[in-house]
Amino acid sequence: MATTTSTQSLASVTLEVTDPEAARRFYTAFGVNEHIDLRAAEAQSTGFRGFTLALTVSRPATVDGFLAAAVDAGATVLKPAAKSLWGYGGVVRAPDGTIWKVATPAKKDTGPATREIDEILLLLGVADVKASRQFYVARGLTVARSFGGKYTEFAADGSSPVKLALYKRRGLAKDLGVADEGNGAHHIVLGSTVDAFTDPDGFTWEPTTSLLPTK
Repeated sequence: MATTTSTQSLASVTLEVTDPEAARRFYTAFGVNEHIDLRAAEAQSTGFRGFTLALTVSRPATVDGFLAAAVDAGATVLKPAAKSLWGYGGVVRAPDGTIWKVATPAKKDTGPATREIDEILLLLGVADVKASRQFYVARGLTVARSFGGKYTEFAADGSSPVKLALYKRRGLAKDLGVADEGNGAHHIVLGSTVDAFTDPDGFTWEPTTSLLPTK
């Protein structure tokens, strides 16, 4: 396994889309345009791309507001917002194909809806959480919390507004309400603070200086 003596961290998230201008309009309406970058791609893959971006917000009304904005801008509902054991949330697919989850641990509103985001989490669906965790730790990432072979979340260092986590691919697809089939491109590039590499599940990291976002 390759290792590095420098500390690796997630510096940015770039989505590869066929129509950057349309995607920019969508993400501006959705309210996350300041947190992601966009880059043109020639074609989009079909099926599950193996990841999701998740917004954590303060209350159910805010969840509903973000989901409504996404749908109004052209997103498709994969899971309508609903209460669960862990809180309240829903899932949509953006017009460019990226799946977004919006959720809150709160089950009741304690105030009006806002457009504030408490946390953005990039969850990579991986074949073997333990192996992928070991790979990223060897590259310098620090584990913030981990639940055996099911889930790992890495500590953020302020380089990016997005935190990184690993989830069992099949479990992630089930949580999002989609089939886990899909072997095309991920259409996401993770910005690296050190060097370029590809992880065991095919997710590509590029140095931030080489990324040319269209946003």
